[in-house]
Parts: sequence; C-alpha cells; structure tokens
Amino acid sequence: MERRLTRQLARAATPRRAAVIIATISTSITVIAGLLMTVLDHHNFPSIGGGLWWAVQTVTTVGYGDHVPTTPAGQILAAVVMLVGIGFITVITASITSAFFAEFRQAAQPDGADAVATPEQLQKIDARLERIEAALSARD
Repeated sequence: MERRLTRQLARAATPRRAAVIIATISTSITVIAGLLMTVLDHHNFPSIGGGLWWAVQTVTTVGYGDHVPTTPAGQILAAVVMLVGIGFITVITASITSAFFAEFRQAAQPDGADAVATPEQLQKIDARLERIEAALSARD
C-alpha cells in the first residue's frame, strides 16, 4: 500500500491532482470505517448511514458524541480512525505540500544552487561589485 501511495504522490504534479488524491484517500477511509463500524458494533450503528455519519465525525475530528461505539472492536476501530484522521491525512497533505515546495525551489534555481549564499560566495560577489564600481569610477 505504501508503494502505491508513493507512486500516486509522485503523479501529483499539480495542486488539482494532489487535491484529488487527498479527497480520494479521505473518502475511502471514511466509507470503509463507516461500513466496518456497522459490522463491528451493529447494536449502536444499525444502519450504514449511522456508521458513515460516525466515520465522518471521527475522521474530521469533530466528534459530536451523538454516536459512540461501545463494543471493544468498535472502540479499537474508533481509535484507529481517530489516529488516521489526525495523522495519516495530515502527513499526506504535508508531503504533497513539501513536494510542491521542493519543485518550486528547483524551478526557481535550475542550476541547483543553494538558496542561501555561503560566506565565500558573498565575498566573491562583494569583490566583483568592487571591481565593477572601480571600473565605472575609472570611466568617469
């Protein structure tokens, strides 16, 4: 699954594609969790709609508390979904943002130069400016 996700993230060359990936993963997690909850804690979630409502609340970390699992299996699923809602989706979003930033940085510096000049580079620039200023002063 990690390899598939890595390939998908590599294809996310535009913000629109990244948004589609995030939306697809978020929706998949929500639907799967909602369906699983109706199976694992059928007494408290007798309908698929109730399970999906709970999953949306949990993945988005809203958690109204109107539907809560009471069986151990349901509570374990709830813990997993909460961790996924907080961590996994955040990590996906951050990694896509990081990839866009890295791509932007590369595009801004096609020769691969560092964004921050080293002291040696600054000294060379200063010396060159001094030579240019001296040459311009000599012309006047």
